[in-house]
Amino acid sequence: MSSSRPVGERAEPSDTADGGRTFLEEVFAPLHRAEQRRWARTYLWGLIHAPGRRTPANMARAGRLPPSAANSLHQFVSTSPWAWEPVRRRLAGAVAAGTTPYAWTVADLLIPKRGEHSVGVHRRADPRSGRIVNGQQAVGLFLVTDTHCFPVDWTLVLGGPWGWDTQRRVRARIPKEETARPVGACVLDHAARYAGPPGAPGLPGLSGLPWVLDLTHSEDVGGVLAGLARHRVDVLCEVAPRQAVLAGGRTPVPTTVGALRDRRGSWRGFPARRPAVTGPDRRPLFLYTHSGTVRLPPRAAGTDGGPRAYRLLDVPEADGSRGSRFWVTNLGDAHAERVAELLRGPAAVRSAVAALQDGFGMVDFEGRSFPGWHHHMTMTSVAYAYAHLGRRPAPGTAPPGARGPGPGRGQGPGPSPVPSPAPGAVRAPAAAAG
Repeated sequence: MSSSRPVGERAEPSDTADGGRTFLEEVFAPLHRAEQRRWARTYLWGLIHAPGRRTPANMARAGRLPPSAANSLHQFVSTSPWAWEPVRRRLAGAVAAGTTPYAWTVADLLIPKRGEHSVGVHRRADPRSGRIVNGQQAVGLFLVTDTHCFPVDWTLVLGGPWGWDTQRRVRARIPKEETARPVGACVLDHAARYAGPPGAPGLPGLSGLPWVLDLTHSEDVGGVLAGLARHRVDVLCEVAPRQAVLAGGRTPVPTTVGALRDRRGSWRGFPARRPAVTGPDRRPLFLYTHSGTVRLPPRAAGTDGGPRAYRLLDVPEADGSRGSRFWVTNLGDAHAERVAELLRGPAAVRSAVAALQDGFGMVDFEGRSFPGWHHHMTMTSVAYAYAHLGRRPAPGTAPPGARGPGPGRGQGPGPSPVPSPAPGAVRAPAAAAG
């Protein structure tokens, strides 16, 4: 990339010169080089505006940049040595400053790929469909607010040969400390970064938020809960009916969550507000709680005093019928309204993932490097937050400097207005070339 400052930059529209510019300056502050910040804004613009797949070529074409700009965009995301962790931390702080987050939640994603060369791609079983899928697996951390669910951090799950094949790891520039580990361990890595150990400094207003998780396909629910307990946070986790638990008083007996549902007289309902993904919904809702507590021992023996006791909830379907959705929590009956609010998290994160796929190119990264994948996921997260928190110009505005000489000719793109895209329909991502 050229290090020359662009000439003939057009001025930014007035509605991006305050809120939007302040947001981008805050989030991209860890990018110490002005050239990196310029290309970050241009990549951001392309993620929001480019039609079809968000490849560097399509993003350059949509911005009316010269063909050489596609190579510069590729270099920015795939080979430029900027650290993504500080940008993500700044993003989480900006989301907290611009909204009122009330929970953390996690999305476990499978990203289909046709090839086998993209970092992390291999054949794996999809626990939800039972099918064998060739692709990447990612664990995203989201902040839940009243209106949106914002992605702020990502982990690439390195399974199969990516955990031991030295040649593959070197080619993909995978750090030595990045090892193969289960999804539950990735969740706890996120918790260590954002919940933090007790008494440790964290981002204002975020370290004490409750964690709402879908653990219906986890192989170590007890281990994940034990790990979160060490951070002293409130938890609300959905578990499968087959989940093994210990129930009873002095002499707890092994059983399953589904078996406990059928015990008459052991459940009682209490009123709460029905959770809604968008807008208030005041229809009455009864949550059912088991009369006793349950314990979920981790598969590996812990050092924190053994398994803890949790309440077990049975959440009815929207029509009021008793279904097979169960949740464990350390929140008491006095927090019924809070539990109902937290139940919105899983639906909110599904909606956010669909928007990231359709409107922000989350699954469109074509590079093969570990840093490149993390750079792209960071940029899609910033684009999503900017579209909902930054002030945008009118749709269709081209990036400043787009019609001037390109970066391959000694010029670089200027600050780019990045308006919000129209919301896309929910779809399963098509398999990308890997």
